[in-house]
Amino acid sequence: MLVYAFYNVVDTIFVGRALGEESVSGIGGLVIAFPIHMLAMGIAIGLGVGGSSIVSRALGSKELHRAEKALGTVFFLGVFLGLAYSIIGLSFIEPLLKLFGATPGIMPYARSYLEIIMAGSVVFTLGIASEDLVRAEGNARYAMFGMLLGAGLNMVLDPIFIFGLDMGVRGAAIATVLAQLASTVFLLRYFLAGKGSVAFKPQLLVPDSSISKEVVAIGIGPFIVEASNSVMMIFVNNALATYGGDVSIAAFGIIHRLLLLIFLPMLGISFGLQPIVGYNYGAKYFSRVVESVKVALKVSTLFSLPGFLVMFLFPSPIIHIFSPDPELTAAGARAMRIVVLILPFIGFQLVGTTVFQALGKPKPAFFLSLARQLLFLLPLVLVLPGFYGLDGVWAAFPISDFLACVLAAGLLGKEYRKFEKKEKKREKLQIGLGN
Repeated sequence: MLVYAFYNVVDTIFVGRALGEESVSGIGGLVIAFPIHMLAMGIAIGLGVGGSSIVSRALGSKELHRAEKALGTVFFLGVFLGLAYSIIGLSFIEPLLKLFGATPGIMPYARSYLEIIMAGSVVFTLGIASEDLVRAEGNARYAMFGMLLGAGLNMVLDPIFIFGLDMGVRGAAIATVLAQLASTVFLLRYFLAGKGSVAFKPQLLVPDSSISKEVVAIGIGPFIVEASNSVMMIFVNNALATYGGDVSIAAFGIIHRLLLLIFLPMLGISFGLQPIVGYNYGAKYFSRVVESVKVALKVSTLFSLPGFLVMFLFPSPIIHIFSPDPELTAAGARAMRIVVLILPFIGFQLVGTTVFQALGKPKPAFFLSLARQLLFLLPLVLVLPGFYGLDGVWAAFPISDFLACVLAAGLLGKEYRKFEKKEKKREKLQIGLGN
């Protein structure tokens, strides 16, 4: 996940440096296109999380046929929904970009990038869902190799298409789709070749209605995270355009890419946590569930601290790497110091959401998924700029992060007490059987 985040940063640096004086518009184009692209990624993540929760619990309870049916169902839904997203997105691409805040200066760059990305939606949905399914078997290493292949190839292809073929942002999009295609083929081969515990069977490609419903019920949470994030970007981008213009939009894009360097590895920790929680919950080893959650919280918190310190202490030199524009550097540095204030604690929100997904409890997972973006961030973005202008937009992010973390910690504490009771009950039962 760290390499995946790094290639997003490198992608933006290449675009910014390739366009020179037009770097603000070029980076702004990526910013506007990104949340629309993330809707397709959200579909894939929802399918992957829902499917992997079913697979890991089925393997834990020795229900292999159910795991195989879940695999076929996720593959079918991935192709169907990916194609549907491509067709709808390409049909309404310009209205979508305007809705998400594209200004006249940014529009050409955003459209050039998004047209290519939209055409490759099936590649993204299948690839990302497959990563989750491979991890559900406990084979995190193979899933990692798939991500490394895509991220590494993207970094190689970027300069070829952006600089060598002088294709600018369109070249960045082509490199991204080709790299993801290679990663998707690599991951699908795992199941098609029967390398894992769960083999792909063509006859199970027909979706199972009950499994489809469960995939949707569990996966709706992570999809809502991405969808609400995308919807939120409508308000954020338009607020930034109103109070700061194209420069503020580009600054936000750079900060967001840098946050991915911290956020995505913590998400990777959550991905690693999911099959452990799901398997041990299915096997009724509740103490191991609690232990794994504690470890994930500690590691994610410790991982975020260095990133927070670097971004808070050295914002100007970091922003300058992306673009030589002095106005962008000044605006980005001020914004970065505000946005990252609660960064060390966001692991609670990520881990909390993942725990409830792995337990097959869609309601609390769904609620946590909604909390930061819609319950907290949306009202703050609408209200604070009226009092504090551009600083109000930036301040909305750490305040919403803080509120979401407090909520996640409370729900996790409640679940922890339930696990303690279940573990004591299991131990008494074992003692009784032993006697």
